[in-house]
Amino acid sequence: MAAPCRDLTGLRRGLAAARLAPGRRGANKLCLAPFHHRAPPPQQQQGRRRQRQGLKVVAAISEDLPRLAAPGTGKGAPEGRRPEKVLVRAALTVRRKHKEDLKEALAGHLDALWDMVGRSVALELISTKIHPRTKKPLHSGQASIKDWCQKRGVKGEHVVYTAEFMVDSDFGEPGAITVANRHHREFFLESIVVEGGLPCGPVHFACNSWVQSTRELPGKRVFFSNKPYLPSETPPGLRELRDKELKDLRGDGTGVRKLSDRIYDYATYNDLGNPDRGKEFIRPILGGDNIPYPRRCRTGRPPTDTNMLAESRVEKPHRIYVPRDEAFEELKQGAFSSGRLRAVLHTLIPSMIATISAETHSFQGFHHVDNLYKEGLRLKLGLQEHLFQKIPLVQKIQESSEGMLRYDTPRILSKDKFAWLRDDEFARQTVAGINPVSITRLTVFPPVSKMDPAIYGPPESSITEAHITGQLNGLTVQQAVDEAKLFILDYHDVYMPFLDRINAIEGRKAYATRTILFLTKAGTLKPIAIELSLPPSKAGEPRPSKVLTPPADATSNWLWMLAKAHVSSNDAGVHQLVNHWLRTHAVMEPFILAAHRRMSAMHPVFKLLHPHMRYTLEINALARQSLISADGVIESCFTPGPVSFEISAAYYRDHWRRVAVEDASQPHGIRLLIEDYPYANDGLLLWSAIRSWVESYVQLYYPDAGTVQSDDELQGWYHETVHVGHADIRHAPWWPSLSTPGDLASILTTLVWLASAQHAALNFGQYPLGGYVPNRPPLMRRLLPDPERDAAEYATFMADPHRFFLNAMPGVLEATKFMAVVDTLSTHSPDEEYLGEERDEPWTGDAAAVAAHDMFTADVRRAEEAIDSRNADQRRKNRCGAGVLPYELLAPSSPPGVTCRGVPNSISI
Repeated sequence: MAAPCRDLTGLRRGLAAARLAPGRRGANKLCLAPFHHRAPPPQQQQGRRRQRQGLKVVAAISEDLPRLAAPGTGKGAPEGRRPEKVLVRAALTVRRKHKEDLKEALAGHLDALWDMVGRSVALELISTKIHPRTKKPLHSGQASIKDWCQKRGVKGEHVVYTAEFMVDSDFGEPGAITVANRHHREFFLESIVVEGGLPCGPVHFACNSWVQSTRELPGKRVFFSNKPYLPSETPPGLRELRDKELKDLRGDGTGVRKLSDRIYDYATYNDLGNPDRGKEFIRPILGGDNIPYPRRCRTGRPPTDTNMLAESRVEKPHRIYVPRDEAFEELKQGAFSSGRLRAVLHTLIPSMIATISAETHSFQGFHHVDNLYKEGLRLKLGLQEHLFQKIPLVQKIQESSEGMLRYDTPRILSKDKFAWLRDDEFARQTVAGINPVSITRLTVFPPVSKMDPAIYGPPESSITEAHITGQLNGLTVQQAVDEAKLFILDYHDVYMPFLDRINAIEGRKAYATRTILFLTKAGTLKPIAIELSLPPSKAGEPRPSKVLTPPADATSNWLWMLAKAHVSSNDAGVHQLVNHWLRTHAVMEPFILAAHRRMSAMHPVFKLLHPHMRYTLEINALARQSLISADGVIESCFTPGPVSFEISAAYYRDHWRRVAVEDASQPHGIRLLIEDYPYANDGLLLWSAIRSWVESYVQLYYPDAGTVQSDDELQGWYHETVHVGHADIRHAPWWPSLSTPGDLASILTTLVWLASAQHAALNFGQYPLGGYVPNRPPLMRRLLPDPERDAAEYATFMADPHRFFLNAMPGVLEATKFMAVVDTLSTHSPDEEYLGEERDEPWTGDAAAVAAHDMFTADVRRAEEAIDSRNADQRRKNRCGAGVLPYELLAPSSPPGVTCRGVPNSISI
């Protein structure tokens, strides 16, 4: 006998075809055919397969829900009679947590009890139509979820709940649905599918949102169907809701934000310091006329006690506010927390040693660095025994956590342990390493500073033709410049204004560096000169500087190695502070805030951008909490220390560097000046795929300039991003206009690129390529030895250059702390969503947009195949050769973990 519809099981059994029970004509209940009488329909079998594969499953209801005529109505009803009634059912897919603590479990049982007495989850359908007389949107009337209590014990991550509505047959298409959660706790609503006797067919609502209890946030949540609408095309029944939802998301700019809020607003970076802890923790406010910077998400926390302009801080383990739906989901949070625990254990022993010993402990030999990957953190540095006697807890921790305390071997050591010592590898990493975006063509020789000569002295570099002529394969310097054979890493003007303050910090030493590289006939680069400069002792005087060239003897070899280490340290700082943090994380945040504030979830451009905004606000908030804050990881582990983010802000005005020229004859319209440039070669493949996808998508909705210019939401998003989110540089001449479909496609292509490929190239190689600290020291502790400045130090260097080199590197504490953090930052979480992946949820109701995305998926797959082929091509010497690592940072797919590959859709770590 058929089971009553109240006995619908959860996702495990699926939803069978509904039908009227015999003998129940006109009844308002549906019954299901017995599950054991027939095989599941093909759609259900496919759903089970997807579930086994770990894909999202969207609830579906049968496609033959009948119309149920109200008494006295029907086809033959006289004119003027009320329209017939139809039964419509909503299926809600709710995702449960994998693990519940005791408090959550008790709240769940309490919610089930409340549900039994009527305090349930209530829904209401809203039509795209308006009432012909009142001109108000048509509402279905409220319906409650019937089976919440019964399914409390259903196992599985997803549970499907149902609610039923009786609506007029001329209700029209449901365009929105409201949800009122009258339980005690929030729940995560993945999707809703509405089906029934309406002519529009099934309507999908992609929710993916936390629904708060009405006790926490009074009022109803509204979700729109997955059909995209430009503002001018919004159906009459949805216009008020569309405007109200955006107004609610913007808030009123006041008050302290609660973790359950969904309000997107702007603030300056006034929470990096903590003046209440002391003057050494005071940091300048980033953002405003004094120090231009992008805006971040407002939290509304009260000011500190000692500075009314500085916002009070929230320290770990307390959560910092981001809008509720921006927070990490459970899988991501679990992976991130595990990484944090691993980082804590990795740095625990060095930190405890540092607290009881005033001495800064250096590595005693390269084999002690190697031991980090072989034996873990209890290094045989000649200092352990007496210290471990004082802290026996460390011994117990080490014995019980041996696996957690050992570092994974960085990939840079996997094929050639000594490759980092070679000049060709040093140069190769400028185009295939962690920071492949800083190298640029040298167009003027000698290089010239743009700084004020009245303060910093003559602008010309100390590098002369005599230094490099012998390294140019018979070319003159001018010929090499004209033929685009000379390139430069120029960090002179970046660091020079801050060097006096950096070098005054104990244990920090830095130069402002320039490195000139020559492009050989083999297509590889080689460093031919390094300039190390310090500020002038008096304003306007010449700067003290050293110029080093490739070594000819043992002494010059060690000095050359130290010079390369200082260049790498400069490069590491610019990579982290500018190219990685500023130019992806921080630059994207205002675009994301404005998108939520100004574009409805129905807007086609919002739908395009949505996967590329995932988790970014949360990871940026966590960065403010512990990475970029005063005495945080960046200040502790990188040479600039407390002035780090002043350097980042100084870069904010600068333009992107270029190592390419436009050339219509080339496949992507660009001719690379370095042909074997792995980052750029692979980047152009993904850029082209993204551009084609975005252009195809934009053409679906914007046939001409008028449609772009008349779209109030689109124009409001871009205007607010520039004039509020990037207010300090809003008048910069390089902001592109937004007037044509081409303008829009170009802007969106850039944003998708930044959030996906650009961030991936700069982030996921941090541990694999930078986890071996001698290869790429994040900070330096000594200047080069100079017999005139310090004869005793120079004598120490001459006596034991190996020890001097290691003492110039980060100490054990700085190195292990840095390694632990970049290990976490280089990790893909299990719920990562990658560029070009097939999307199993109905993210849009536009079949043409789905078809365009399918083409994008195919383009990305072809790009990955091309990258694999390039890595096997021995003509490409910067990615293939004896001991040479393949370049995979822009290979789109990846398993979880530290893989040195994979391009997620968004800045999620």
